[in-house]
Amino acid sequence: MTRIPALVLVTDRTATGDRDLVAVVETALAAGLPAVQLREKDLPGRPLLALAERLRAATARAGALLFVNDRVDVAIAVDADGVHLGAASMPAAAARVLVGAERLIGVSTHTPGEAAPDADFAFFGPVWETPSKSGAQGTARLAEAVRTASVPVLAIGGVTAARVADARAAGAAGVAVIRAILAAPDPSAATRAILAALG
Repeated sequence: MTRIPALVLVTDRTATGDRDLVAVVETALAAGLPAVQLREKDLPGRPLLALAERLRAATARAGALLFVNDRVDVAIAVDADGVHLGAASMPAAAARVLVGAERLIGVSTHTPGEAAPDADFAFFGPVWETPSKSGAQGTARLAEAVRTASVPVLAIGGVTAARVADARAAGAAGVAVIRAILAAPDPSAATRAILAALG
C-alpha cells in the first residue's frame, strides 16, 4: 500500500490569482509537493477529465500522488493513485470495489469518530477559519478526531506553515492545504515552508 502523504494540495482554480492551475501545481511539485487532490466540483465530466489528465502527467513526472475528489470514474480513467470522498459521495466500501486494493481512499470528516473504516486516511476540519468555511473546529477537536480514528488524520482548513506545529501536536499525520500554496505569491517557497514545518 502506498504511504499516506504528509502534505496534500487540494486544487481550487479560483485561488490562483488568474495563474494557470496546472502551472502553479507544477511549481509546487518541483519544490517537493508529494500529493495533489483534484477538487473542482463545478467542472462537468469532460473538462474535469482533461484537467485530471494534465495533473496526472505533472504528478507522474514529479513522482507525486494524484487523488481525484468524488469522481471514481475519472480517477480510474487517468490511473490516479486514489480518490477522496466527501459526506455526499459513495461510501468508501463501495468505492473500494471499484478502485481496488492498491489505490488509496481518503474521506472528509467534520466530527470525531466519523472516519470510515474502509478508508485509508481522513481529512478533519476545518481546524481553523477559512475564507470559504466558517465554524473552525480547533486543535482540541482535531486531537479528539485523531484519537478516535483508525486511520491517519490530516488537518485541513486554514492551515499555514506557522500552524503545522499545532496540527502535529494534536496528533495529525499531516496537513492538506489550498490557498496556503495556490494563492501564495511564490508557491514554491510556500511549499518548502510547509514541508520544512512538517519535518
